[in-house]
Amino acid sequence: MENQKEWLEEKLYLEDSLNLIHHKIKEIQLKEKGFKENAVALKKTFWNDVRVNLDTAEDVDETFFAIKQQVELLSDSELAQQRAIRNVKVYERLQQSPYFARIDFLQNGEKDPLKIYIGVATLLDEQDENIIIYDWRAPISSMYYDYTPGDASYETLGEEIHGEMLLKRQFIIKNGQLQSMFNTGLTIGDDLLLDILAQNANEHIRSIVATIQAEQNKIIRHVNSRYLIVEGVAGSGKTAVALQRVAYLLYRYRNEMTADQILLITPNQLFNQYVHTVLPDLGEDNMQQLTFIEYVEKRLGRQFQLEYPYEQLEDLLTEKDDAHYETKLSIISYKASLDFKDLMDHYVSYLSNKGLLFKNIVFRGERIITAQEISEYFYSFPSSISIPDRLQFVKEWLLQQLTKFERAERTKEWVEEATELLDKEDYSKSYSELLYEGSYTENSFDDFDQERQKLARQIVKKHFKPLRNSVTKLKFVHILGIYRQLFDQNSPFYKALQHLMPDHWEDICQHTHTNLTKRLIAYEDAAPFLYLQDKIEGQQTNTMIRHVLIDEAQDYSPFQLTVLQQLFPKARMTILGDGHQTIHPHTFENPSLLDPELYGGQAEKMILTKSYRSTKQIISLTSNILNDGSEVEAFNRNGPEPSITIVPNELELVDRIIQNINNLSTKFETIAVICKTTAECSAVYEQLRNQIDIQLITHSTKQFKKGILLLPAYMAKGIEFDAVIIYNASAANYSRESERYYFYTACTRAMHELFIYSINKVTSFLQ
Repeated sequence: MENQKEWLEEKLYLEDSLNLIHHKIKEIQLKEKGFKENAVALKKTFWNDVRVNLDTAEDVDETFFAIKQQVELLSDSELAQQRAIRNVKVYERLQQSPYFARIDFLQNGEKDPLKIYIGVATLLDEQDENIIIYDWRAPISSMYYDYTPGDASYETLGEEIHGEMLLKRQFIIKNGQLQSMFNTGLTIGDDLLLDILAQNANEHIRSIVATIQAEQNKIIRHVNSRYLIVEGVAGSGKTAVALQRVAYLLYRYRNEMTADQILLITPNQLFNQYVHTVLPDLGEDNMQQLTFIEYVEKRLGRQFQLEYPYEQLEDLLTEKDDAHYETKLSIISYKASLDFKDLMDHYVSYLSNKGLLFKNIVFRGERIITAQEISEYFYSFPSSISIPDRLQFVKEWLLQQLTKFERAERTKEWVEEATELLDKEDYSKSYSELLYEGSYTENSFDDFDQERQKLARQIVKKHFKPLRNSVTKLKFVHILGIYRQLFDQNSPFYKALQHLMPDHWEDICQHTHTNLTKRLIAYEDAAPFLYLQDKIEGQQTNTMIRHVLIDEAQDYSPFQLTVLQQLFPKARMTILGDGHQTIHPHTFENPSLLDPELYGGQAEKMILTKSYRSTKQIISLTSNILNDGSEVEAFNRNGPEPSITIVPNELELVDRIIQNINNLSTKFETIAVICKTTAECSAVYEQLRNQIDIQLITHSTKQFKKGILLLPAYMAKGIEFDAVIIYNASAANYSRESERYYFYTACTRAMHELFIYSINKVTSFLQ
């Protein structure tokens, strides 16, 4: 009877909440309509409400302020409309499930306990005075994640509030209907979490604020250290926690920070789309998202051919010769290291005194200022002045020299010829400008000469404009030549820096020269190249970004971290990753970004050891792949044992996989066939495309739909699927020890079922 009474009370509270939400939606929609109509009216009458008068300076000022006022009114109305639309979306989400938990808290010194219902957003009563539903990010809501019934506390405005949690209750509400509720002493009841984890995978990551665990909650609400490192096993919810952390930071610092001041650095475009719905679902604007290679592209533009990370990875994964493989790996690893950064710092110090390379300034095929002249002017300044500052002096000097050449050029024959070929529009423009300048008068006898001089100035100025732009952008500095010079063993500085060079420096020089001759910036050269450019031309920084999140941090090098730290000097960072999912070669022999020592004592590290993605059976198998004694704690969710199937040839392998996919399609929405490389994917796609409806995912894919997917392991990073089929996990295909984590990453994408196929002998990773 007591249970039935509580059930009815909760149903009544839910009904009242839904009625209030419905009322709020109607109210906001009405306001939004008013804002929209107001904006439309302002646009229609914009110039009617502004009196344009430019007769005097005072009139000009008055007109300017009148226009400014109208623009601000229009902007305010449009912003209010956008906020209203966003609020409606939040309330519409609340309609589906207004809240997921309730805690009763009796504060010390108070007589009556406070009933706290917790949901994804705040809901106030009709008078906007009392809180009906608390936002999960509110300080008082943290008790739900951190405590069991008994003594509890929370922090607010620097004060710690103590009391007793009398009740902790969880709800499953779907489509506005109360399906179940239960009191619990745990952070998250198994029933609720199992219900969510048993669901099928989606094309977007799910935001599950109802199931945040205590250890995850500490990460989400952490604000003490400049650098927060989160190392978590596969399936521990790192990415979801990172996105919920962004939502929390935007809530906590809502008067100080906006979504466009937060940047998420992701592994690829597919991952960007996979996570882009989380913040809007939580009622927040999306943050900026960027891959490291996109940043490099923006900096280098189209002046160089750029190697993408997947190209570097494919090159190594398909390398058959072990000696060549080891050489490539050692070159890539060294260029990603802080030892190479140290060498480059010494190189820059050397360049401060000599060796900086410049380009000739050429006009109409003639060198008007030589590289030697620029060098002599640069080194005429004392070395105590930084290289970037001296280059600014050189830039100003060059612009002055161009002005002199420009004047001298006006009387040249080619200018006269160009004048003859001008069309009527150019002549008319010249005449108008002379008239405006007051050069034409009634008593003027040299109008024609003035016009010809004016045209000559215009023609020469137009031809010199690209040169001026190039000089302003410091294009006269030969950055590629300066970087290439570092790898020249015949350069004069070689002996001075030889003691800092590794034993295989000759291999590094030969490999780099081959690439740079083709104007190819290899992926391992991207961060060092940008670092050198900044040291010479001046540091490029973005001080607007307040927080940077780096996902899959184990695949970034210490050198890349240095570049990012210098680019975002005012930003705090959240660094997330799993050392067991390291796949990019430049990190194999370097400290992981998950190592606090890289951050100079400013980092705090938190570790997540429990995996929620996969069943116990899948986690048992994938943990054994690691072969290093690592313990992965599995959430108590059972499923079928993973299967390992050995076949004699590829023909039978394809037949078996097609049969398996047809069976799996009846119960799962997202099935992934994961190959080792893109090349292997392309070959398999040709064999499968006519027999099943399958999507081929490549580096250029930006979004995938539910269904059957075919993709290389590196494109699957961070994404989960209902069932995973590993294509040809043979000893021949996965043989090198450096590929163990790569194989582990592929297998840990599976939520419910895992199938591993091999042609003949299976990889030793599964022994």
